[in-house]
Amino acid sequence: MLPPIVSQIMDNFNFDVNPELSREQNAEEVIKSAALLSGAVSIEPLPFADMLILTPLQAKMVLHIGKIYGFDITPERSAEIARELGATVAYGMAARQFMRSVAKIALPVVGGVVTAPLVYGWTYALGRMAQTYFERKIQGLPFHKEDQVQVVQEAKQQSRRVLPSSQDFSELAEELRRRAKEREQSGKNTGQDSQDIQSR
Repeated sequence: MLPPIVSQIMDNFNFDVNPELSREQNAEEVIKSAALLSGAVSIEPLPFADMLILTPLQAKMVLHIGKIYGFDITPERSAEIARELGATVAYGMAARQFMRSVAKIALPVVGGVVTAPLVYGWTYALGRMAQTYFERKIQGLPFHKEDQVQVVQEAKQQSRRVLPSSQDFSELAEELRRRAKEREQSGKNTGQDSQDIQSR
């Protein structure tokens, strides 16, 4: 069973395609939402554990972008695509992830707040990569390594322009924790109610 905070994060990332928006606008909404949630996750003072949340969150983002572009892919395939595209985005990420985790051990809250923009940018770039991947797939065009590198460079610049404030990340992380606590409490109450009924 997933910890309440993980369930809360995944539940907050359920999107339907809005028919009133263009494909590009729908994809933009999904990418920004996934990036914001990813940044909020990085604030959690859990060394290394955020990768257990970020990976399925980013795979779910790819799944949604695929749907927007008319590709009904499986969750497994979306995770594969995220890994394939992530290889280009991930240059230098392993070292950053290690340093981020060390920062969380030494300074739990500060470590998360400082790295939230990095995680936001990483997820944003991965989302743009997925969007371009599906756009090219529709057109029957290949997505070469040099094209991928160019998309990442452009995404870095774009993500800086739309980057939320550290307060936005902190507030979302706090809201997710609050809802997770409510869910956990509700689950305990439901379990207690069941026990009460059975003991009668």
